[in-house]
Amino acid sequence: MRLVQFELSNGERRVGVVEGGQVREVQAARTTRDLALAAIEAGVSLQQQVQALGLGASHDYAELLAALRILAPLDHPDPAHLLVSGTGLTHLGSASARDKMHQQAGDEAAMTDTMRIFKWGVEGGKPGAGQAGVQPEWFYKGDGSCVVRPGQPFPVPPFAEDAGEEPELAGLYVISPEGKPYRLGYALGNEFSDHVTERKNYLYLAHSKLRSCSYGPELRVGELPQHLAGTSRILRDGQVLWQNEFLSGEANMCHSLANLEYHHFKYRQFLRPGDVHVHFFGTATLSFADGIRTRPGDVFEISQPAFGAPLVNGITVAEAAFAPGAVGTL
Repeated sequence: MRLVQFELSNGERRVGVVEGGQVREVQAARTTRDLALAAIEAGVSLQQQVQALGLGASHDYAELLAALRILAPLDHPDPAHLLVSGTGLTHLGSASARDKMHQQAGDEAAMTDTMRIFKWGVEGGKPGAGQAGVQPEWFYKGDGSCVVRPGQPFPVPPFAEDAGEEPELAGLYVISPEGKPYRLGYALGNEFSDHVTERKNYLYLAHSKLRSCSYGPELRVGELPQHLAGTSRILRDGQVLWQNEFLSGEANMCHSLANLEYHHFKYRQFLRPGDVHVHFFGTATLSFADGIRTRPGDVFEISQPAFGAPLVNGITVAEAAFAPGAVGTL
């Protein structure tokens, strides 16, 4: 089952089930978060809660997408209570990259921090059931204010040095009233980042991640297939500028999803009842690595058949939010 959140022409919100080219309204459901909390309270799965409520009016999916009335598939009425985070160096990447890593493994002192963390993940990122493996790289992306709905462009701040896509899968979570995280499912994601800033110095990684992001348009309910192959591409003036395959699923990762989830939710501050979490699981495919430099007007398109409609976002220039020396004094 795949869910979307969308707006009616009058601005009212609805939750819908994607059925072919149609979106069927879930009766009495206004947000995915409320739907999930009701399922937790009833002790049933998200799919069972949808079935219990039943489906109503039908809408043309393509029209909703074209009118930009599709929202992110999970959000929070207060953006400050939606945490966006992610983990890097989680995917195996190409065979040549793995071979190079193994050749360096005998001399750890000569390895970069990046290769060292990757090596640790390969060796200990998939522990047995109920066990904690090695912790991955982790980063903070922002709160709900950094989320761009499907179809809309990413605002690039004036100080940015790059505007690069990161095609990933994201896990979508709600924290129960008892403080337990529940995974609703997964969505396609574009963990938009500034790779030029990151490449200057690894300690600038935190800065490079404080950009917008997008996920959706659909929430795929249920377990994730072991192997997923999708396509990431960039369009410029209506033509394909760059295109490549991206792989995901645990068969293509050096960490298990359970291990990534443990090392995120082990922190008590991430277990606040009612909060929403969106966690990006990483990628091994970047246009930046192929020398591509994007510009305003370019369009990103990330697709994977198991997730329905592609995630599409453009690039636009944003105004400066703050000026040097503009901090007030009291």
